[in-house]
Amino acid sequence: MKKLILVIVCALIFSCKKNVKNTALNGSVFGTSYSIIYDSEINYQKQFDSLFYVINKSMSTYQTNSIISKINRDETVDMDVHFDNVFKASKKIFYDTEGAFDPTIGAVVNAWDFGPEGKILNLDSLKIDSLMTSVGFNKILRIDNHLTKPKDAFIDFNAIAKGYGVDVIGEFMESQNIKNYLVEIGGEIRVKGINAEKQTNWIVGVENPDFNGDQSILKAITLQDEAMATSGTYRKFKLDENGNRYAHIIDTKTGYPSKTNLLSVSVIAKSCMIADAYATAFKAMGIEKVKEFLERHPELKVFLIFENDNGEFETLSFNGFPE
Repeated sequence: MKKLILVIVCALIFSCKKNVKNTALNGSVFGTSYSIIYDSEINYQKQFDSLFYVINKSMSTYQTNSIISKINRDETVDMDVHFDNVFKASKKIFYDTEGAFDPTIGAVVNAWDFGPEGKILNLDSLKIDSLMTSVGFNKILRIDNHLTKPKDAFIDFNAIAKGYGVDVIGEFMESQNIKNYLVEIGGEIRVKGINAEKQTNWIVGVENPDFNGDQSILKAITLQDEAMATSGTYRKFKLDENGNRYAHIIDTKTGYPSKTNLLSVSVIAKSCMIADAYATAFKAMGIEKVKEFLERHPELKVFLIFENDNGEFETLSFNGFPE
């Protein structure tokens, strides 16, 4: 599921402290782009590249020699610390959301991802039923430092690993005593302190949903010592023969696409890994279940954009999401 691209909004305020200089590094990783800004003149590009390499070697399903690819081929391999961190978080969120977040649904998502011009084609129900027998993160078991799983189960941490990568870079900078930074990978963000060069808080934008692919900012918010992830359904969707729009969300209980009016979910949490995973889960849960869930989880700040019965956009904020 393609994540929503957040746009970093630059505050037009000049710093009175001329001696503070940010370093800004940009590039590509995890199939998307990244931007890292921090208040030091030391160039950490090599260290960042090394960390990205290790994370990919652990959890990239596109690398045949990664730990996750070996596990998906039913090879016995020890987990590294990164895989272990993401596995533990995924297990907890899987149970907390009653399976709405499920890293084993990837094979079914891939099975639906065909057809010219985004049209939904008939998929053999026997094929879906067969794939669904291996779905369920509760079926993935840990024995010592390696995993066992059903033969055809396919694990994909795409909906959480990008946020985890943001956290790894942020934690590295904190280990270097950098007190002010912003890390963004494919729209997932973690910030600390302030923008030291401008002497302003970090300001980011939540994108306005647009089915045509145009980009504009719906609202700008301030983040401080926290992380935000946004997951959108309006960039990747399919149409049935009647023109009904289905988000690229597969019901983890049935294996079939879910029709939803929820267009965008933004989650603010202490870690980007947690924000990333819950943003994905909330898309699948729907508005009413999200409301109930957030009553029990006040630590998550959430902003929803949805389409009402008249085809108009509406928004909902929960647990103090910044206005």
